[in-house]
Amino acid sequence: MGESDRYIEYKNQKRNILRFGSDNNALVALIVINAAFFITLLFLQVAFFFDDKTLTAFYDGIIKWIEVPADINLFLHRPWTIITYMFSDTNAGLMRIISNMLWLWAFGYVFQQYLGNERLIPTYIYGGVMGALVFILAHYLISPIKGNITHAGLIGANAATMAVAAATTMMAPDHRFFTQIRKGIPIWILLAIYIIIDFAGVASMEAAQSLSHIGGAITGALVVILLKKGIDLSVWMNNFYNWIFNILTPQKKDSKDSIKNKVFYNTGNRKPFSKTMNVNQQKIDEILDKINLHGFDALSEEEKTVLKKASEE
Repeated sequence: MGESDRYIEYKNQKRNILRFGSDNNALVALIVINAAFFITLLFLQVAFFFDDKTLTAFYDGIIKWIEVPADINLFLHRPWTIITYMFSDTNAGLMRIISNMLWLWAFGYVFQQYLGNERLIPTYIYGGVMGALVFILAHYLISPIKGNITHAGLIGANAATMAVAAATTMMAPDHRFFTQIRKGIPIWILLAIYIIIDFAGVASMEAAQSLSHIGGAITGALVVILLKKGIDLSVWMNNFYNWIFNILTPQKKDSKDSIKNKVFYNTGNRKPFSKTMNVNQQKIDEILDKINLHGFDALSEEEKTVLKKASEE
């Protein structure tokens, strides 16, 4: 049994994983942002109708400023849409956002366990950005849809969610859902079902939207492939977020090292720098939280040893 297997086994026993009430839960943040966008746009749509304005007026006044336009010239005048579109599902109705958020929760929950909490939002954004770029390029490269380039637009979380789903399946192909039913359902089957449902939903729409979802899925798989080669595409994004957060938050003196020495080690009368690990629940919880945030590979050799010793005990 490898160290990562020991971690999964021990973690399943302790059930110490990120839950919806946990602080800094990226999955909750994504779902909340999508829900907030949906509710805000829904209220705006109702306001337009109360003002006796048509659906076309709502589109021209609101939607066109948050969806990604197929026309590259329009996109260059609205560059923010490459982010806003992936959090907006109002144009497609309630069932679409519920569907997307359920799939995001199903795959994102597993994603956090294997890839870490801090990689979830970057993967979501990478998938959304690639989906938008594929959508634009498709309108310039595929002849049958070139004529619709002026009026076409992309909106919804599908490409971004597809990236999370593909990354999760790529990282944990043996993971199973509903294990109480025989041997459970492999995650790749769930991904196949998601793809079928997703493509059925866009079957009546233009091919560029389907291609954008494929672009998101390929991006998610690429994130994992590069991660296995030691290239973590989430680092710069998290560093940028931390930089912004630190500007807005007063710095506090870090006493982590002194607390670590006082709580987690018994030095006694031993000579300096000779430490004996004191494995306790607080230390184990700290390591499991670190795995939730950064993934198993982020652990030091010392922390892996502690986890191994805890699983053996």
